[in-house]
Amino acid sequence: MNKIKNQFSIKDLENLTGIKAHTIRIWEKRYNLLEPKRTDTNIRYYDLKNFKKLLNVSYLNSSGYKISKISNISDEDILQLVKETATKNDSDNYAVNALKLAMLNFDQIQFYKVYDSLLEDKPFHKIFYDVFIPLLSNIGVLWQTDTITPAHEHFISSLIKQKIILNTEKAAANRNQELQDTFVLFLPDNEIHEIGLMFIHYELTQLGYQSIFLGPSVPMDNLTDLQNYYNNITYISYFTIKPDPENLRSYLDTFHEVVLKPSQSKLWVLGQIISEVDINDLPKTITTFKTIKSLSRTITNA
Repeated sequence: MNKIKNQFSIKDLENLTGIKAHTIRIWEKRYNLLEPKRTDTNIRYYDLKNFKKLLNVSYLNSSGYKISKISNISDEDILQLVKETATKNDSDNYAVNALKLAMLNFDQIQFYKVYDSLLEDKPFHKIFYDVFIPLLSNIGVLWQTDTITPAHEHFISSLIKQKIILNTEKAAANRNQELQDTFVLFLPDNEIHEIGLMFIHYELTQLGYQSIFLGPSVPMDNLTDLQNYYNNITYISYFTIKPDPENLRSYLDTFHEVVLKPSQSKLWVLGQIISEVDINDLPKTITTFKTIKSLSRTITNA
């Protein structure tokens, strides 16, 4: 039998649904919305049925339904109302919740069903921006608060990577032009968070650019080898946890001197670590971006 997470603390529910623990307690006492259980040692917990119900209640509440009305609806009717609301309204929040549940249960079939349903109404890049980015952002918080394990994060990340790779292959096969600009995508030493960079590679390929994806943990001196094959390279990197904040400015200055200056190339970089450096004081060869979407707009308008 598959072992799935089926016991949740009230803090777990807060982290997973975004509803404050205080609000959950009020809903529970005032409206009998949930039915917590107790372990043999009298520790209070919520089961999977409670969690699923709260996900649906959270979705309906954020869609404008008052909790007093939701509390008077049977569980079966709540589920039906969620489906109807998701069909009529923006279904992104519903999809994020459904993918969270797939992650918790390590249920790849559920992931594929949600993805295929989204694909009926959205192109892949919209799914990434509207659903995958909010999901990944939320997962980061869940992992940091011990609501999920690294295994959950690896599971869902692996499935998202599969979809990026599949769509990149399709984009490459359907490409009818190849623009002259060359982009080299890499992550610095000991940086392994590659989903954002993989998606940028997809977008570059979709637009017809020469995009070379080197992947995670690439030593800086390895990048100079590319200059024997291509001129005026635009390097793109995504700094999530590396370089360390105290070494960030030194890394960028060295990158400018060793890689960019001799070849008249440039570096585009994004990621949360970039906020640690004064972007107004960087070499002219280095451009920073706050989001994937802002970088993509620059590529599209180039």
